[in-house]
Amino acid sequence: MSLTRRQITTAALAAVPLAVAATGPAVAASPQGRPRERTLYIAGDSTAAQKYADAAPETGWGMALPFFLRERLAVANHAVNGRSSKSFIDEGRLDVILAAIRPGDLLLVQFGHNDSKVADPSRYTEPWTTYQDYLRQYVDGARARGARPVLATSVERRKFDAGGGAVGTHGDYPPAMRALAAGEGVALLDIQALSIALWQELGVEETKKYFNWTDVEQDNTHFNPPGAIAVARMVAGELLRRRIVVRRDVRRLDEVIPESWISWPES
Repeated sequence: MSLTRRQITTAALAAVPLAVAATGPAVAASPQGRPRERTLYIAGDSTAAQKYADAAPETGWGMALPFFLRERLAVANHAVNGRSSKSFIDEGRLDVILAAIRPGDLLLVQFGHNDSKVADPSRYTEPWTTYQDYLRQYVDGARARGARPVLATSVERRKFDAGGGAVGTHGDYPPAMRALAAGEGVALLDIQALSIALWQELGVEETKKYFNWTDVEQDNTHFNPPGAIAVARMVAGELLRRRIVVRRDVRRLDEVIPESWISWPES
């Protein structure tokens, strides 16, 4: 069933998971002793965010993540286009998550694409100071509520040098996040490293099939369904590899996911 943009916004504000994966075993119990869902909250930018019919075929990897997780690990995708670690907090979006998050839940944080916007003081953060300071607010907020924070370096853009080598575009933001994760003892998904390795393997032409390249647009930042599915597979695989989730929480890691499973709600 498709939801309107207003319905999805209302659901986010009410902290209702926006996408739920299918059948799996219980991982936690309610006070009455019945199994309950855990929720994986996503705080992030446009590369992860829910997209709508007017943006198709652009697809956020958060839209595909439920295909790789089971029912008892629901996904609440709060990622929003254009946000940085700073502007997400300043707009009260982290407060919405922290008002709903419960012990045993996960808060997956991916920012960096928009933190580098030097000309925009509402979004810009400096990698080794303010960027880390804002990330700590996500970490501390989750921990204070008994939830587990997980940091994810920014997925890479599609950029190649003259020799066909995949080029990183995020500067010091990924190493700053890695350093913070190590210093604070936070689980890290190094999606930047994994994605640039995949783009290198695919090469200049094949990567166009993963990004939002259409007859009217050549977008090297945002994904189409195959790209979103590939990145979501990375995220789920790293959640398992880092033992943030267990094998019974994931599914389909080695299976083909049909593009037709992606849908875009009406705006």
